[in-house]
Amino acid sequence: MKHDHGAAAGVSHVRAGDGPSRWVLGDTYTFKATAESTGGALALLEASIPAGSGPPPHRHANEDEAFYLLAGALQLSAGTEIFVARAGDFVFVPRGTLHCFKNVGVDAAHALILLAPAGFERFFAEAGSPARPGEQPPPLTPNELNHIIELAPRYGARVDLPANLSTASAVPEKGGSP
Repeated sequence: MKHDHGAAAGVSHVRAGDGPSRWVLGDTYTFKATAESTGGALALLEASIPAGSGPPPHRHANEDEAFYLLAGALQLSAGTEIFVARAGDFVFVPRGTLHCFKNVGVDAAHALILLAPAGFERFFAEAGSPARPGEQPPPLTPNELNHIIELAPRYGARVDLPANLSTASAVPEKGGSP
């Protein structure tokens, strides 16, 4: 990540199109702010979520999470609420809340995801693979989902697949959804 440090120590500037990107769960996440660049205050990820994609139900023990939709539509399930967020909408999910999202549109959805405090972005760095510019992320595999389920507790998170759903059946068919 490039940092242009200004007069005040700790100022970080990431230009449009910059920041390391990782493919995780069939989505692309670009790191705009990390624990290292914000002194642990927050992390900011720019997400590109293909149609039908999104993470399984999960909860964070240590971070609040917020979404700002730039384009597209995401169906969010948070606690007992289910709703569709569209471009320009903001959603706040307090830590400990079971939540997930899914792109219910036909085009990729784009969102900014804020995590506070920072730290959970390290999960994305470890769980994913380097994104290649101009390429779509590979489809999620059962092995990747198993790895993510096993890795999540190390970062204070838990994936909660419904009891009647195995990791193999939780993986969308190409072009489909679970």
